Amino acid sequence: MHKLAVAGTGYVGLVAGVCFAEMGHQVTCVDIDESKVELMKSGVSPIYETGLEELMQKNYAAGRIDYTTDYVSAYKDADAIFIGVGTPEQPDGSANLSYIATVARQIAETIEKDCLVVVKSTVPVGTNDKVEQFIRDFLINPVKVEVASNPEFLAQGSAVHDTLHAERIIIGTESKWAEELLKSIYKPFGLPIVSVNRRSSEMIKYAANDFLALKISYMNDIANLCELVGADIGDVAEGMGYDPRIGSKFLNAGIGFGGSCFPKDTKALEYLAKQHGYELRTVKSAIDVNQDQKTMLYKKASKRLITFNGLKVAVLGLTFKPGTDDLREAASLENVPMLLQQGADIYAYDPVGAANFAKLFPEGASAKGAISYVSTPEEALDGANVCFIFTEWGEIKALHPDVYRKLMRTPLVYDGRNLYSVAAMRDAGVEYHSIGREGAVPQERHARHVNEAAVQ
Repeated sequence: MHKLAVAGTGYVGLVAGVCFAEMGHQVTCVDIDESKVELMKSGVSPIYETGLEELMQKNYAAGRIDYTTDYVSAYKDADAIFIGVGTPEQPDGSANLSYIATVARQIAETIEKDCLVVVKSTVPVGTNDKVEQFIRDFLINPVKVEVASNPEFLAQGSAVHDTLHAERIIIGTESKWAEELLKSIYKPFGLPIVSVNRRSSEMIKYAANDFLALKISYMNDIANLCELVGADIGDVAEGMGYDPRIGSKFLNAGIGFGGSCFPKDTKALEYLAKQHGYELRTVKSAIDVNQDQKTMLYKKASKRLITFNGLKVAVLGLTFKPGTDDLREAASLENVPMLLQQGADIYAYDPVGAANFAKLFPEGASAKGAISYVSTPEEALDGANVCFIFTEWGEIKALHPDVYRKLMRTPLVYDGRNLYSVAAMRDAGVEYHSIGREGAVPQERHARHVNEAAVQ
């Protein structure tokens, strides 16, 4: 077993560190925030992630993992140091590598033995070459240091499972020594290892994420066409999913992708291509489709309603996906400000993301509309004039269609995740609009419109 250090305790770093400890390694996680370190030592995770706290508590009690702000003690005699700090998107779409550079210099000025530095953060192709040179430029002690690429492929909400049961481990190295050391670190996981050079490893990460983003945007594009020609995107996706060349995953149409990976990685790869004089037309299209898709429901509702001013609007789901409290690139961040600007009285429900959302949109009245946070979906729906569904939480999917009809003043629902059967909502007396499927107008309302037309 090896002595490892992990720089950064976000989704990438903390999950990696805890899983390394679970596999028997001695791990020290480093973060600059003292209060966060104390929180983790007490067994509390700073991020919402299924199964993470249990493993944190188990391995801390066993003495296999510790947390500190003292990077000198953590790095100086580590066999390998994993970098898992953020590489946030800059305004031009490029990746901000300042956090990587800070950690690299700390490593260079600290290590006292031969060390492998492993970059798990998502970085542009060629970055690890620069990181290795940067460390060697600032190296103080006469030790051997190399940099390897080891991108993560975890999904928020299932990150622990994805790490312990990954389809493959990608490692990018430039020497046999680095390759063998990294393989030995991952040996206890018992997972397939794909060993390539550093630049190929960096590209695999972007190519894989952007392919999935392309798949999502393609299905959303097809869904929009389905509505125009009378096809059902659910049926289309089912028929496509049986084809092994396509597969059934990432075929669900909706209001676009969000989170910390797909939006950032598509823009970063597009930027990288431009820097080399090449245009990634497929990726650019995926970005454009996704941006338009996020406000699809709002545009539909705006055509149906005269105004949102003074209306009670139920918003179900705020995070970009279920199983996480992460709001990055969530559809709610696009739609809620527009609803508030129009004077809507919003009642928002999310089982774990409301506190984070309230930091951006404090409870109470704004210049135009107002927002309140409630603890159940039913509270949000009670007396509502219209409902928007932005996240497919289990608590929302569990609602029976009758609940919307009984609780809402006007059972008018715009579902961005296609949670319900169109027929079931129609039968329940709910006017229901989703993505890539026909709208549902309740039978009695449809009959009234037919009779009125006949009289005219």
